Amino acid sequence: MAKPSNDEKTGQIPKEHSEAESPDKQHGVTTDSQVVNTIEHLGQTTVPDTESNIFCMTIIGQIEGHVILPPQNKTTKYEHIIPQLVAAEQSKEVKGLVIVLNTVGGDVEAGLAIAEMIASLTKPTVTVVIGGGHSIGVPIAVASSYSIIAESATMTIHPIRLNGLVIGVPQTFEYMEKMQERVVQFVTSHSRITAEKFKELMFRTGELNRDIGTAVGGLDAVGYGLMDEVGGIGLALAKLNLLINEQQQVQQQGRLQ
Repeated sequence: MAKPSNDEKTGQIPKEHSEAESPDKQHGVTTDSQVVNTIEHLGQTTVPDTESNIFCMTIIGQIEGHVILPPQNKTTKYEHIIPQLVAAEQSKEVKGLVIVLNTVGGDVEAGLAIAEMIASLTKPTVTVVIGGGHSIGVPIAVASSYSIIAESATMTIHPIRLNGLVIGVPQTFEYMEKMQERVVQFVTSHSRITAEKFKELMFRTGELNRDIGTAVGGLDAVGYGLMDEVGGIGLALAKLNLLINEQQQVQQQGRLQ
């Protein structure tokens, strides 16, 4: 007579059978520990399906450039953004990009680098400003194929400023003027606002406390021609899908010819 195994004596299911017959693993049911880990790391109970032909990029907090910002600052590092844009441009699966902005600004050259990268992409792009797209965030916001701003969002337009050692010579002011002109030229060439109106908003006094410039709301940003439309993420995705379809139709017509 065969002797019962240790598993039969204890009433436990053998490991190999328990793994094969586990309903959680067969049906993809999320365990309590997985839910807790997801909440801790992502702040949500379930992770949405990421299979999509749209690449989503976020530019949040302060844009960090050549100088590392303090650890308590929430930053977006431009050396992390640029490789993602290159990868999205090269990917055959990615057909369009949506860029979500809620930034206070940051390094001028880093912000312009990101804006130039977005503007030079061959794939359709849509930017969405939620909360705020301030300072150097303005060129990034207008760099896309289509720009959207939430009605409650604001965009602060002000002159550039320098940090650190400043030498009081005419060359310093000439450099700042040239840098500022780069920002003005980029914004006006990628939006419907005129250079005169943009400079008027930039140098306006009496509106900002201890600063020169203007805080522009969502409706005003569209009215000035700075942004294309007032809306949110739903409108952004709908517009991006429309741009993707239009580009695919043009490509198909080119192949037929």
